[in-house]
Amino acid sequence: MSIKEHPPLQHVQEHIPVLLDDVVRLLDPQPGQTYLDLTAGYGGHASVVLEKTGSATGSVLVDRDDYAISRLSALEAKGARLIHTDFLSAARQLVEANERFDMLLIDLGVSSPQLDQSERGFSFKNSGPLDMRMDRRQEKSAKTLVNEASRDELTQIIYDYGEEPYKLAKSYAEAIVAARKVAPLETTEELAGLISEQYRGRRGKTHPATRTFQAIRIAVNDELSQIEALLPLVPRLLTDGGRVAIISFHSLEDRLVKTFFKDQAGAGYEAELHILTKKPVDGSVSDVHNPRARSAKLRAAVKK
Repeated sequence: MSIKEHPPLQHVQEHIPVLLDDVVRLLDPQPGQTYLDLTAGYGGHASVVLEKTGSATGSVLVDRDDYAISRLSALEAKGARLIHTDFLSAARQLVEANERFDMLLIDLGVSSPQLDQSERGFSFKNSGPLDMRMDRRQEKSAKTLVNEASRDELTQIIYDYGEEPYKLAKSYAEAIVAARKVAPLETTEELAGLISEQYRGRRGKTHPATRTFQAIRIAVNDELSQIEALLPLVPRLLTDGGRVAIISFHSLEDRLVKTFFKDQAGAGYEAELHILTKKPVDGSVSDVHNPRARSAKLRAAVKK
């Protein structure tokens, strides 16, 4: 199915950019500077940054989500270039073309509209198809994964990417395999219910399926491998004095960013970046009125 053949998406709430004030403060946009947003989403951060630079010409906005790209047309009309692909492919393309920017933003979270659109299958709050693809052009979806991966593969995915205890991850995987023998799993509601039935711990504010959904989403979109490959390219995308800000939303992402920055800080004269945030900006403290920011961590650096 091509992008044009996708059914219209339901109405969603406007996306509120996470840690907007802190991102702008750390990127410190100046008139005439260029901006690269490798996860532009719905343009929340980009709109404010480009307003401060006074021009979108020379700036590039990237997203792998077709709906997000369609929402960036106003910024494209002002001169920004749009690239519809994943952030790693875009970064490699721009490095190969020897393009550099004064500011770079990487927001690693799933956007609010993606979560709110039940037909995208990222959330179990409203039942929808098991999808979770950030780029709907790719073949592998959550449905493919949960119905075709082996028990051991599912166990490892939930253990590694969901950070669930191994015994619990295995019980979830066994339940999925048993259920799909009767009938393929089709909806987020089915999967969430299945996980909930297996959960034997104390019920808290977080749904028992939250980590499993995170794990499956990461596996479907190959998120961590892409982040690992992207980070070494960051200095090559920046002008001298250029700044980068990276927002992560769970410990697996933040650990990769933290390690990359730590390696830079310990590289001495060979370091290409100077770290601006000794400790990450905490969304639960700095952006308290945005519920999607509660798990966000923001780290930033400047190219020497």
